Amino acid sequence: MSSLYLRLTENLTGWRRALLTILAGASVTLALPPFDFLPAGFIGFPLLVLLIDSSGTTTATGWKRLLPAFRTGWLFGFGYFLAGLWWIGMALLVDAENFAWALPFAILGLPAFLAFFFAFAAAFARIFWGAGLIRILVLAIALGVTEWLRAFILTGFPWNALGYMLMPTPLLMQSVTITGLYGMNILAVVIFAMPALLFGNKRQRYGWRSGLIAASALLIAHTGYGAWRLQQAPALSEQGADAPVIRLVQASIAQDAKWDNQLRRAIFDKHLDLSTRPPANGEPVPDVIIWPETSVPYVLPQVEEALSAIGKALQPNQMLLAGAVRGEGEDLSAYYNSIFAVNAAGQVTATADKVHLVPFGEYLPLEGLLRSVGMQEVVELPGGFTAAPARHALTVSPSLTLLPLICYEAIFPSELGYQGKSVDAIINITNDAWYGNTPGPYQHFRQAQLRAVEQGLPLLRAANNGISAITDSYGRITKHLNLNEVGFIDGRLPPKATGFWRKPAGETQFFTLLFILLVISCGLHAIRTERFG
Repeated sequence: MSSLYLRLTENLTGWRRALLTILAGASVTLALPPFDFLPAGFIGFPLLVLLIDSSGTTTATGWKRLLPAFRTGWLFGFGYFLAGLWWIGMALLVDAENFAWALPFAILGLPAFLAFFFAFAAAFARIFWGAGLIRILVLAIALGVTEWLRAFILTGFPWNALGYMLMPTPLLMQSVTITGLYGMNILAVVIFAMPALLFGNKRQRYGWRSGLIAASALLIAHTGYGAWRLQQAPALSEQGADAPVIRLVQASIAQDAKWDNQLRRAIFDKHLDLSTRPPANGEPVPDVIIWPETSVPYVLPQVEEALSAIGKALQPNQMLLAGAVRGEGEDLSAYYNSIFAVNAAGQVTATADKVHLVPFGEYLPLEGLLRSVGMQEVVELPGGFTAAPARHALTVSPSLTLLPLICYEAIFPSELGYQGKSVDAIINITNDAWYGNTPGPYQHFRQAQLRAVEQGLPLLRAANNGISAITDSYGRITKHLNLNEVGFIDGRLPPKATGFWRKPAGETQFFTLLFILLVISCGLHAIRTERFG
């Protein structure tokens, strides 16, 4: 193993070393959806540690001595984000005539930018790089901090946060109720990087027994807690016997057809048809019907004919929650990406607007400058969308209140807040048809699934082309529709769950875990200094 280590890290230079580093980063994305091959993390992260080890062999002084580690972190991050996010470019091919020119920026530019978070983490870790186990803890701290920053800087983009690799199934999702996603990012690096202690010289192997025992104990505790929590949870067949019946509609409309004027009525009628079909096997008629994001191909509430048609399609006491564009002002000076609650009289009883918009997709950052050079947002609306000033719960009925998350708002755990007893479930409507049959829709669904576990709330997810699902508050899927499947599912609303803490785990747990690792690292450094000098 030591000879392999030397060949792969210390003896490789130039483009071969760069290619290995990129491949190491790309390899760990196999632990993400749709592959969920968790062992991939035990290959890529040890390689990162070993590559940073050999990046210290430089005669440079000052900050320049950190450049090799910075470069190593950037190359690893570029491989990770390129392999994990290449599918974003598919959105630009929907209207290739106007946006194909930007394909290299989406496929290569975004990963190149995000890779700087890993670069700064590697450089920072190199400053405090110690022997053996210490360096792994330092790397976990550094990556934990930069992954936390990635959720906020420039409006944030915590897609494919490292912690998701440790949570491929409901069994392995439950620990997020203790640590939160940001804490799971740290634990993922600690656990996945520990095999690096089996390679190298005596200094690099320092503390290998303790490290491997600790990593094994963490992995066992992670799995054991999940098993214990699921054992305490009510069986799926026993959940929500008296709860409202929810219907999720998935019409799977091709993205290039959604705003075709000649197809609008047919698209609208398709959603109405799926909404009015009788339940299967004599099941109860749904109380609430949910359509995906921008499923109504009209600007509401300006089109009264659409509201009237919805009202006629609904039975008494039924409610429809539909994604649509909301126009504001007599001259429609502002547009919002919204959820509408419509009753059987065709009346809008409540709305919720999207708060966190997609940069370049729904609005242009630095709008004046970028429009002056001919750029526009991908969405087909003049001026793009306007962001709502704040998120608020959507009251459907006196007994049903939902936390609305539109599209990729579901990837931001820090923006959900503490809902207490005021919310009964999360509603996530989305349109992933932009990305075709790629890993994107699977990754998006997993992140929404984790929000349900974190919040202790069931998830009602309606996606235009999938994945639509009813998920209980433990992340277990009760019913679902596969990607690109056309149809509907009916199911009762699962109950809420009690979390490990009074509030969902978040930044308090994250900073506590950071502090614990810092204390352990300093203690190990003191012990090694006293023993070996």
